[in-house]
Amino acid sequence: MTRVEIVEVSPRDGLQNERTTLSTADKLELVDRARRTGARRIEVTSFVRPDRVPQLADAAEVATALPANGTDGIGYSALVLNVRGYERAVATGIREVTTVVLASDTFSERNQGMSTLDALDVVREIRGRGRVDGVKVAVTIGASFGCPFEGEVPEDRFTSVAAAVADLGADEVCLADTIGVAVPSDVETRFGILRELSPDVPMRIHLHDTRNTGVANAVAAVRSGVRALDASLGGIGGCPFAPGASGNVATEDLVYTLHRMGYDTGLDLGEAIAHAEWVTGKLGVPVSGRLAKVGGFPR
Repeated sequence: MTRVEIVEVSPRDGLQNERTTLSTADKLELVDRARRTGARRIEVTSFVRPDRVPQLADAAEVATALPANGTDGIGYSALVLNVRGYERAVATGIREVTTVVLASDTFSERNQGMSTLDALDVVREIRGRGRVDGVKVAVTIGASFGCPFEGEVPEDRFTSVAAAVADLGADEVCLADTIGVAVPSDVETRFGILRELSPDVPMRIHLHDTRNTGVANAVAAVRSGVRALDASLGGIGGCPFAPGASGNVATEDLVYTLHRMGYDTGLDLGEAIAHAEWVTGKLGVPVSGRLAKVGGFPR
């Protein structure tokens, strides 16, 4: 049975766009619930400016409270956007980071205060530091399928950015549908381009279910050779700097779909549904995923 890894991102991308800010204790509880679901990679926080993402202002407290990375069989990762964020993350014991290059200059300026070209230079430095420090560095190409400010991201623009990212020699490359505009054919085409540029680098996808295409896009990614999918319990989250970027694809929806297709995720559907209900209850928001509403099949 083919293994497909679901990377649980609810403690980071799930929380950063919600009006309610969970306590540090509740965030650690969420991480533990993700672990109990069966997740073996969990994105636990983001080391960015607290004034820009106040929901994650306690990043250091969350990270230092976790077991030393890998000692409990879990890979705890964090998002970093610059060298300072990388240094803060590593100081807390984080040994896996994801950083971002946005496919459009306008979004890059709005999100990171720099052009895509300048962001590539920053990521290049982080990648170099990671090699020295023994820290895994994944690179996400944000807005791979569409930009909230420029609209369509032309294929040649995506290809040029993906080629520059390929030259960085990242441990993993992730394509993000930041505002949830992709359809399966887009996913197949752009991962085909990425595979040609970086044939030996593991690929991951980050999906938002804004237009109800998240699960279909996940299936297209898996059929394109992607073996790691970001997802969030209850479908919570989004990007605070991308207008219209609503919640992530729900973990429980992906677990059900992939299991029915014969893939192994290592996650328990019943646990995923229970924890989706817990975190949405804490946030005071409805569960956006379908499985938490109707349950699995057969019952």
